[in-house]
Amino acid sequence: MGKLVTFLNGPNLNLLGKRQPEIYGHETLADVESKCTELASNLGLRTRFQQSNFEGQLVDWIHDAREDSAGIIINAGAYSHTSIAILDALNTFEGSVLEVHVSNIHQRESFRHHSYVTLRAEGAIIGFGVEGYQLALRRMSSLLNPV
Repeated sequence: MGKLVTFLNGPNLNLLGKRQPEIYGHETLADVESKCTELASNLGLRTRFQQSNFEGQLVDWIHDAREDSAGIIINAGAYSHTSIAILDALNTFEGSVLEVHVSNIHQRESFRHHSYVTLRAEGAIIGFGVEGYQLALRRMSSLLNPV
């Protein structure tokens, strides 16, 4: 069995494909999960996808990931810009962390230009649409299985 990568998705990502498709596209979070699960299998990894609109739930899932996950790929949504609690939880995680944003947060409102998650993440994939999740998974595979 391959190493487990936990995907954590924050507020409003349950509406991916429905909410502002001009910014976020038409693919749903279920579509993203399906593509990443297939890619992970090809990379010798396993995935767990979780989404919550509640900050504390995301913190709890980060704590849970400490027990069984080699890496976290997180799109904390708006919490990226506001949540020190999520940053503190990520700082307790000993594995690799990568950040994903579907839109280019640097081309949006100025309050979105800063991310607390970035302070912990080894890297960030920003503005590549939902394809960013697969790009992050490929990078995570490289981090977890160096040549």
